[in-house]
Formats: sequence, structure tokens, C-alpha cells
Amino acid sequence: MWMTSRDLDFAPIRTEFELPPSGDDAFPSDVRAEAVAARDLFAGERTDFSDLALVTIDPPGSMDLDQAVRIEARSGGWVVYYAIADVGALVPPGGAMEAESLRRGQTIYLPDGSVPLHPRELSEAAGSLLPGEARAAVLWRVEIDEEARVLSTDVQRATVRSRERFTYAEVQAAADEGTLAEPIAELPAAGRALRAAGVRAGAVNLRIPAQDIEGGAGHWELRIEQRTEADEWNAQISLLVGRCAAAIMLDGKCGVLRTLPPADEETLTNLRRTAAALQLEWPQEQSLGEFLDSVDVNNSRGLAMMRASTAALRGADYAAFDGQNPKERDHAGIGGPYAHVTAPLRRLVDRFATEICLALTAGTEVPGWVRGAMETLPEVMNSSSRTASSVDRACVDLAEAVALEEFVGAPLAVYVLRSSTEPKTPEAKERPGEVFLAQPPVFAPCTGPVSEGMTATVFVAVADRDTRRVEFSAEEPSENTADEHAESVPDAAS
Repeated sequence: MWMTSRDLDFAPIRTEFELPPSGDDAFPSDVRAEAVAARDLFAGERTDFSDLALVTIDPPGSMDLDQAVRIEARSGGWVVYYAIADVGALVPPGGAMEAESLRRGQTIYLPDGSVPLHPRELSEAAGSLLPGEARAAVLWRVEIDEEARVLSTDVQRATVRSRERFTYAEVQAAADEGTLAEPIAELPAAGRALRAAGVRAGAVNLRIPAQDIEGGAGHWELRIEQRTEADEWNAQISLLVGRCAAAIMLDGKCGVLRTLPPADEETLTNLRRTAAALQLEWPQEQSLGEFLDSVDVNNSRGLAMMRASTAALRGADYAAFDGQNPKERDHAGIGGPYAHVTAPLRRLVDRFATEICLALTAGTEVPGWVRGAMETLPEVMNSSSRTASSVDRACVDLAEAVALEEFVGAPLAVYVLRSSTEPKTPEAKERPGEVFLAQPPVFAPCTGPVSEGMTATVFVAVADRDTRRVEFSAEEPSENTADEHAESVPDAAS
């Protein structure tokens, strides 16, 4: 990994995207006062499950703990308990917090601090499932068989008390050593069964390395996020509950689904051509999800295939409905209907979707404040998701440019993820290829002839922190520029 010894200034990105501040003045005074005074609106309606041993699994340092889990083995399957922070019980309908959350949509994460959906007094304290604290929660109980088919689903308001908090790395290490805590001893087996079921259902799981920025105070590190099997197991539990929530909504003809259209035939044909060019065997009878599940992402050909396959997962949306189910109801990445209900501290729609599931399960009316907001939720979520994605990309682009700005003109070994395309007419422009530099981890365009799925030596053509732009070139720069960097650049393909 390469470390930047200079400070990275993310303030211009906050200004560019008109983000609220992150400090004590992050929220208007009335919003913060409401969060400080928050009380459980459903205290008298809860079932006490504080004796149920649950644990949380989150990234290091996280304080907005939405979920706590417990998995019990049963004959021929498992019972999954998933407690979700009951944000709907802490945000008064029609109040200042609700209005502000409808403006924000979701928490936006930057390396130097998040822009939270709710005041931290709620999201990182009163509403967070911190260990040892009695908390208002929505408790899902889902029974699945050994092939991860859902046998029964129940959801209710509860009081829970998490026993312990773990990081993904800690869970993975304990799983490797056979010392997992009792509440999650069955997580590996259940997680693997759920993943296999998803692949059979046509789920498409893109395992592309995620770039991450860590550090601070003039010492930032651009790295590849280390994703473990434990990340995948935990994600499968969340996806399971999201699928169960979608089923409840469709049965009740009221809800908000997360949708994604399937890839069209042209896209799939192009991906099969890519696989053939990369010399990856894709049997005709295999779905895209089954094929990608077999691809090794730890080599250049596999990484190129995963990157190309992002074309199959475009067009994500939300579908709100009341009285009649939507025509488009499936999520191609999941392999069926799906809803967001497991992250209400950080994502607005989960609070509303959870209230719908609670009402439909109990046979009561969906609250008026929920129905009144349903029509606006898709646009709020889509808009905030675009902002969150753009902010994340801008931060990574800045870190990439700073990491490489000293090495303009230097040769580096890269993996070629997409070939460049020569112009077909004199008026047309070349379509740059795309390459991946392992150290520091950079995805960037590359001009000049490069061949997909191969390793190549290219040159840093542009690394500009002001425009947050990085570009490589297959063409060797002028002799003076190359000599300037010849002795200062380590082997970057390791």
C-alpha cells in the first residue's frame, strides 16, 4: 500500500455537493433538541426479548449499529433472529426530525466524517443497538430449511439487549479458529446456504474490490477494502430479511420495493463475448450469476470480467405501491423481490418500509404518515443515492490523483480491464481502455493500445488533484519526463 504524507482536503467536495456540516452544527437546533428528547413511542406495545442473546457485526469504530443477529440450528435448517433499530419509535411523525430526514434521505460517508441522516444523539446513542443497552427494536424471526427456503416469517416490536459487538475481521478470525460466539456459531453454515440459494434463484453477486480511504491529520491511506467471508455471510442475513419484507408487502399490496431490471439480451451477449475474449468458460446453460460465482476475482481476467459485468446491474430504482402491486417488482441482483428494511439509522426508506411490514403482519392499518410519504420516497432515495455515490467517487478520485501526482510520466504495471477501441471514422474519438493499478489501488482510463485481460506497462499521463483526474497512457512519454521518475517508482503490480 502507498501512503500519502500530505493532507487530503475533503472540504471542497462537501462544498461542491452542498453537504450539511458534520460537527455539532450538523442539524438545526430544533432537530437536535427533538433527538435529545426522543422517547419510545411504542414502549407499552413491546415484547421483552432482552434475554435473547444477540450480537452486532459492523466495521471497526461504527457507532450507528442498526442490526443485531442470532442464528439457531433447527432440524433441517435454521431460525434467524434479526433485530433492527426501531427508528420509527423515536422519530415523531410530523416533527422536525422527520422533516429533516426527508430532506437528507440517507447518511453520506466521507473519509473525514459522515453526514448523518439523524442526529448522532439518536443514530449513535439512543437508537443504536450498542452492547449491554436495552433498546427499542423491530425483531424479525425467519425460519429457513437446509436449502435456505423460507418456511415462516414473523416481525414485531421488541426490547432487545445486544451482548457483544464484533468486526467482520473478528468474526472471520473466530470462524477460522472454530471459536465463534454462540449467537453466531451457525452464521457460516446459514450464510453459505443462503448464498447458494441466491445463485440458484439467479442472483448476480459482483465481487469487485472496493477502494477505501483511511487515516487523517495528513496521513491518509488509499487501499482495497479487505472483504471477508464473514461480510458475505452477514450480508446474506440482511438480504434474507429484505426478501421476507418484500413478500409481506406484495401479499398486502402496499409497500416500497427496491427494484433492478434484468440485463437485456444484448448486454448478456456482449458479456459472453467478453468472457470468451478473456478465455473464461461460460457454459450456455449457466446464468450470469452462476457464471460469476465461479470466477476468480483475484486475477486480472476475473477482475476484468467482474468490472464488465457492472453493465448487467444498471437501472436500480424504488417502486412504491398502495392497493395494486407494481409490474416491475424484482431485483435482478437479488434474484427476486426485495425491500430495504435493515438500515433505518442510515437510510430513510427503511423506517417507512418497516412500519408497513409491522402493520400488515399485525393486520392493522398502515399509518397515515407512512402512506402520505410513500409517493415521494423513491425520488428522495434516488436523489440521495446519486449524491452519496458521487461524493464517494469524488473522494476516491482525489485520493488517486494525490497518490500518483509525483509520478506523472512514470511506468507502472497494471491489469487491463477493458481494451481501448480505435476510432472507426476520422471524426470519431478513441474509446480509452480501463486499467487497474494494484498499488496504490487505482481504477482509471488508459489511452493507446491495451488488451483486455492482460497485464501491461503503461505510463501516468495525468494525475491532477484539482480536477480529481487520473489517466494512463500506453504511449511512452518524452525521455525527460520518464527519466525524472525512473528511480522513484516501486513495482506497482505486486
